[in-house]
Amino acid sequence: MLNTNIKSLKGQIRVPGDKSISHRGVMFGAISNGITELTGFLDGADCRSTISCFRAMGIDISQNADHVIISGKGMRGLTKPSTILDVGNSGTTTRLISGILSGQSFTSILNGDESIQKRPMGRIMTPLRMMGANIKSIKDNDCAPLEIGGSSLKGIDYNSPVASAQVKSCILLAGLYADRPTSVTEPVLSRNHTELMLKGFGADISSKGLTASIKPAQELYGQKIQIPGDISSAAYFIAAGLICPNADLLIKDVNTNPTRAGIIKVAQDMGGNIEILNQRIIGGEPVADIHVQSSNLHGCKISGQIIPTLIDEIPVIAVMAACATGQTIIADAAELKVKESDRIASVTENLINMGASVTPTDDGMIIDGGKALHGTNIRTYKDHRIAMSFIIAGLVSDGPNSFDDIACIDISYPTFISTLESIVNK
Repeated sequence: MLNTNIKSLKGQIRVPGDKSISHRGVMFGAISNGITELTGFLDGADCRSTISCFRAMGIDISQNADHVIISGKGMRGLTKPSTILDVGNSGTTTRLISGILSGQSFTSILNGDESIQKRPMGRIMTPLRMMGANIKSIKDNDCAPLEIGGSSLKGIDYNSPVASAQVKSCILLAGLYADRPTSVTEPVLSRNHTELMLKGFGADISSKGLTASIKPAQELYGQKIQIPGDISSAAYFIAAGLICPNADLLIKDVNTNPTRAGIIKVAQDMGGNIEILNQRIIGGEPVADIHVQSSNLHGCKISGQIIPTLIDEIPVIAVMAACATGQTIIADAAELKVKESDRIASVTENLINMGASVTPTDDGMIIDGGKALHGTNIRTYKDHRIAMSFIIAGLVSDGPNSFDDIACIDISYPTFISTLESIVNK
């Protein structure tokens, strides 16, 4: 469904399970004692990479669509893989599993696709080495492939220069295997799924302000986890409901964890018709239904502490800004440069080609909204979030967008196009 000229968007949908929680459920279950059962698992390419890595280390994992059962072997039950661990396109898999592997008794090699081989891993290598880990970049460029030799780890108190849940989680997971407590302090709070979930698995972990601390563990315990919908996937439908004519959408059972839900505040700040309904807690995570309707959006400034809570949603927020009246400034988001693509460059290029007024900056972009968008050839750079954001942009353009690659959508949302087709009235 890449066409334009829609008459309305109407309906009620559910989005796939939260990608961050799906990854962590497999990882934590693998190093726990007993059975971990996940329902609502995201059956996307990234999460399948995590499953394949742990299967390669001797963990029995059965999967039936969004239902996954992990037969954990305990914290020291992983076995040396006979092949390179293939992380695919997944930065989460790469960085989190590195913390676990640093505490094992064997050497392993991690590698992934062309994109992963360009993403910065020095940000985990530095603290892991401080803990005594034997980790190196095989090409000596601070990127994958990585060789990780298990070693005795020591606890550290680490001040992270970046607000990154992947960096924080990597260190905390290594801290499970350390000789004394480990803490991570961030400049701004990043998403906290690791802290919430590890506590449920029995880890002695706590958070105070910007610091998360964990004590060494002897064992973790398998859990049953119901995974709520991923707000990063819901974001495309939030944006569509706000910018498309005659739209009225209800997105059910979405994770609204405040460390992830910055797009809700931005939608409100831009004057969007958005309601948060049926709020409740499931498995320690806040969950709600999100109701959006067509809106007359206006520009706003997006910067500072809210950025880590919406970093993955900035491409589709930029599409919203292009459709709004007035100027939107996105700042403090230099992290966009080291995602699956340089998202400052790729968003800017594609929006300009659609007729929008966009100026890239070192840490974001300035968008002067309100210009009519027209269909164009979209370069996705094999980045799933760029592809989906510009499918949404195409809904309000005066002609269809064409795409060099939409197969990348499978990374996080394999059923995206069929879900979108289900609510479009042409």
